[in-house]
Amino acid sequence: MKYTNSRFLLNKRPTGMPDDECWVMDSEEITELKEKEILIKAEYLSIDPYMRGKMNDTISYTPPLKIGEVMVGESVGRVIESKSKKYAVGDLVTVHQGWQTYIRTKDSDPSILKVPKSNLNSSVFLGTLGMPGRTAYFGLNYVGKPQAGETLVVSAASGAVGGVVGQLGKYMGCKVIGIAGGPEKSKYVSEVLKFDQCIDYKNENVVNRLEEYCPNGIDIYFENVGGEITKMISKFLNKNARVPICGFISKYNSTNIAGEETPFHVLGALKPKPKHRFFVVTEWLNQFEKATSILHEHVKNDDIKFRETITSGFENAPQGLRDVLSGKNFGKQLIKI
Repeated sequence: MKYTNSRFLLNKRPTGMPDDECWVMDSEEITELKEKEILIKAEYLSIDPYMRGKMNDTISYTPPLKIGEVMVGESVGRVIESKSKKYAVGDLVTVHQGWQTYIRTKDSDPSILKVPKSNLNSSVFLGTLGMPGRTAYFGLNYVGKPQAGETLVVSAASGAVGGVVGQLGKYMGCKVIGIAGGPEKSKYVSEVLKFDQCIDYKNENVVNRLEEYCPNGIDIYFENVGGEITKMISKFLNKNARVPICGFISKYNSTNIAGEETPFHVLGALKPKPKHRFFVVTEWLNQFEKATSILHEHVKNDDIKFRETITSGFENAPQGLRDVLSGKNFGKQLIKI
């Protein structure tokens, strides 16, 4: 059977918010598979903040995308053809091969993960049970190192990473304060995700609320946004505080990101300096299956709740990314292909 793969290629580098001209969609016919190759039909595409950084011509923790390359991203889908002994037709997998509707790849591709059998929708394996959930799990446990009774503050608390961080923190016996934008997101964080409190930074005085909610200071700050929020929180960090730095989305559309004040500038200037470092989920690649299994149990036991924003239509992926970068999405942003 013949398949036509649609894919988004990087067409130009963005200045500020990426517009549609930053990408071009092309199509290619899938030719016959070679030995040890599989063909995956994508069901959902994950849209994540880190994608914006990959569009810049600057090296961060990975090299930038080149013009003409497939836009970076992770998908979940079914194996529909296989010339591999590792993967059978019908297997559900996640794979990090960019914005494509069909993914032809070697069975040795290290980004392929078999999805465990589950009654959940496959989309959750790109969110709470995927890269964002694992990011939350490793960042909190291995960088934040929470202890029962400590105070944990999470920015972007209604997001795909932040929501899991806070719920794991509650499960471990921490007092958890979220920061989110707008009354709807804040209500969701406190009432559905069951954080102890949530500060609506758009409508509340963050410093006043931190004084009220964190009388004993902050032991762990899970950093997702940077900017003014980091400055406000830095005043409350305790002597042995830990700050896992997942990202700083408030600066991702800057036209001069290299000249921006980052969490490293803010935290590095403090005396005493809190333990802080940037981390990437792939540091714990050999533990991905273990983390997914633990998170899967939490979701099945209703210890972790989540929310998704699903946008239908592969052609809407660029708008999906703009929605993530402007905070319009709620929870995990996905494109249904």
